[in-house]
Amino acid sequence: MGFDNAYEAITEEVDDHRWAFGTGFVEPLSGIDAALPTGVAGDDVAAYCLMLGDDALIMSHRLQQWLTNAPELEEETALANIALDLLGQARLLFTRAGAADGSGRDEDAYAFLRSEAEFRNVRLVEPVDIDFAGLVVRLLVFSTWRLALLQRLRGTHDPILSAVAGRGVNEVTYHRDYAAQWVVRLGDGTDFSRQRIIAALAVVAPFVDELFVASDIERRLVDVDVAVQPSALRPEVEAVLIEVLGSAGLVWPHGCAANTVAADAPAAAGHDGRHLAELRDAVAELQSVARACPGAVW
Repeated sequence: MGFDNAYEAITEEVDDHRWAFGTGFVEPLSGIDAALPTGVAGDDVAAYCLMLGDDALIMSHRLQQWLTNAPELEEETALANIALDLLGQARLLFTRAGAADGSGRDEDAYAFLRSEAEFRNVRLVEPVDIDFAGLVVRLLVFSTWRLALLQRLRGTHDPILSAVAGRGVNEVTYHRDYAAQWVVRLGDGTDFSRQRIIAALAVVAPFVDELFVASDIERRLVDVDVAVQPSALRPEVEAVLIEVLGSAGLVWPHGCAANTVAADAPAAAGHDGRHLAELRDAVAELQSVARACPGAVW
């Protein structure tokens, strides 16, 4: 296709609906039945969507903070694309939450008008990474876990969650593969890069058990085939991590083994609203413009 100017390129109706930018795109979930499954509480569906959406939003924000800081321009482009994918998932999930609970709140209300105590993301996405090794290790764990989750959510009884998961699987597969390649490259690289990966694994490891513990809302929705049982994800996630680390001659720092759950596994802390101090700063930065200019549109 040819265009006389760049504006025409972003306003033209196209078959590839990359709706995170430009105008003139079809609503991503148009034509999908938005009715709640029979016998399922809308408030529970909304809360579950917020969990999944907040996970994506905060991880996206952390990735965005690396733009202009990544080691090469090519990596900044890759991280920006991953961040946009996750932002797109968050937008769809927030919109579903506002419809499911009857509040009618839009994506901006959820992203910009809640306090950090109201966020329901896992704590894995909250800390600031001090170097690129830390970022790719965290992204590897997050994307491996989220991919296993989205693959199973394609079979959920909620049609919107199923559609979002279907769109997200291809995106997160790339996220996982990108992170895995960098973990192997750095882990099997110089002595310095290897030590940075080992240090990053030690930082991320304490947040992993939480990923496999169900909140009360997840338990209720698992019973009606809407949510995924978190503990069911563990064997697959651990197998992938073991394989990736093994390719670089590394091991998981706290004895990660398939089909095991730590005896001291935490409650679903982030999904229950218990967060690290770092989330406060992340949310403040994320919301700074919206808070400074309430009601503004652009």
